[in-house]
This record gives sequence, structure tokens and C-alpha cells, in this order.
Amino acid sequence: MLTLFFISLFLILVLSALLFKFAISDGDFTLLSRRHVKREEIEDKVVWITGASRGIGEILAKQLASLGAKLILSARNETELERVRKQLTGKYAPEQVKILPLDLTSGEATLKEAVDKAESFFPGAGVDYMIHNAAYERPKITALDVTEESLKATFNVNVFGTICLTRLLTPFMLRRGRGHFVVMSSAAGKTPAPGQAVYSASKYALNGYFHSLRSELCQKGIKVTVVCPGPIETSNGSGATTSGTKVSSEKRVSAERCVELTVIAASHGLKEVWISYQPVLAVMYLVQYMPTIGYWLMDKVGGRRVEAAAQKGNTYSLGLLFGKKKAA
Repeated sequence: MLTLFFISLFLILVLSALLFKFAISDGDFTLLSRRHVKREEIEDKVVWITGASRGIGEILAKQLASLGAKLILSARNETELERVRKQLTGKYAPEQVKILPLDLTSGEATLKEAVDKAESFFPGAGVDYMIHNAAYERPKITALDVTEESLKATFNVNVFGTICLTRLLTPFMLRRGRGHFVVMSSAAGKTPAPGQAVYSASKYALNGYFHSLRSELCQKGIKVTVVCPGPIETSNGSGATTSGTKVSSEKRVSAERCVELTVIAASHGLKEVWISYQPVLAVMYLVQYMPTIGYWLMDKVGGRRVEAAAQKGNTYSLGLLFGKKKAA
């Protein structure tokens, strides 16, 4: 009887994966039904981006500048922010792009100063979009091997600093009767992420906070879009890929495509979107709609995924379900 149960589960998983593989490409159904950016929702709007010095943040700056947004770029490295600004082209770029160095761990007083500056950069116009993109992530390790230092560092950036900045900025938005938070979360905030327990916990925390914030304030003009990407192919400032040798074995959505879908989602006011290739997207659907099966699947691959990470292998392979660890 038990064997039959697991065979049935396996068939459901295979069928689900095939359906999702052919039904969608790199995003959830609702997201992919919105094919184009609503430019009028972006043009002339003030957009503040954290983590804007590289990767997804840098590409967000480029795409939003080209759509005519008024940009405020934040990160810890002012030199890198200047590099990004010089590359921007658009209605207000690069001349009117504002640089605002920011460390999310610097404390409430410093963050309040940053909010005050951001609100004063463009006369007669405060921050319309706050894109929370800054994040702290460490290499994959087991849940029990996480150090106190890593735990605090992750939550200080991903959760405490982000929430504090939101809490300080929101009153300005409420006075204007409008404002939109775009939160770059993760698939790890929707499903178990073996080898990324603390990072996953920080993203679950973000999802919970911002969905609650929206429910409390949506009647007062506050919007929230939570973006949950799976594995993304990003690059550092020099153009080198950050996923290194894994490029050949792990199928990742390009950072450009991730940003394109993120901007589409924000311009359409979507509440939550998922961006990934298979098998991650199928697992997200299973955990969301068939949690018993979804969690069973993750329990099956959990230990093997941690082992694959330690060996620099493919941590997103369906082969992990069968005990196979693909080489990088």
C-alpha cells in the first residue's frame, strides 16, 4: 500500500512537471498573461532602488531609466553607483539620476536621513516606487552549520533594515495617498530551500510582512508587489557571471528577463509573481496548491541538495529526486 502511494505521488509529480513545462516558460500564469509594461505607470515616476550597484539592481536601473523613470540609486558602494549612473540612458538619465549611498544595517537614525533626502530630491514629487532589492546571501550550508554572525547579517539586511526603511518611508506615501513597494523576495520564501535555511527564513519573513502591510494599507493607496525569482543568472560589475561554473548545468532565467517581468508585474500592480524555469516553478505550484506532495518532494531531495551544493553540483536538478547529483 505504501509503495502504491509513493508511485502515485511520483506519477503526479511527473505529470505536474510536464504540464508546467509546456504550459509556461519562465513565470507564473498571471504574470505571463501581462505581456507588456504599462509605460504610463513608470514614466515620470520617482523610483528608489536599493542594491542598485550590480546584478538585478543595476539592470532594474537601466530598464527603468529607459522607460522614463526618475531614479534614486542606493547601495553601500558609491563608486559603483556612479559607474551604473554613467551607463544609464533615458528621459532623465543620466543627468538627473540621484545617488544615495545607503547601508541598511546603519540604524534607524541614518535610514531616516536617507528617506528625508530621497523625498526631497525631486521638487514636488516624492518616492512613488520603493524597490527593495538589496539582499545578503551566503553559500549554501546546512541549517545547523549557520553561524550566529551569518544569521544576524542576513536578517539585518534582508529583514530588519528593509522593514525599517519601509516603516520610515510609508508615512510620506500615505500623505500623498499613493505608493508602491516592489519587494525582490525569492522562491526560497515560498518553498523549503535545503542548504539555505536562514536565507529562506529571511525571505519568508519579508513575504509575511509586506503582504500584511498591503492588507492593512491598500485602502489608503499603498500597493505591494512581491517578486519571487528562482535561480537567476546575474553578473557583477565587470560582466562576469556570479554563478561561475554552474552556468552549464543549471538552467537560470537571465537577470534581464527577470527584471523585465518584474517591471511588468509592478506596472500592472500584481500582488505576487513567480519567476523561474523548471523544476523550481513546478515545485512552487505543488507547495502552494498540493502542500503534502510539495513538502514530500522537498524532503526527498533535501539532503541530496545540500550534498550537491558542497560538491559544486547542480542544486536544481530533477536528478536529485532519484539520488543523482549532476556535476557542475
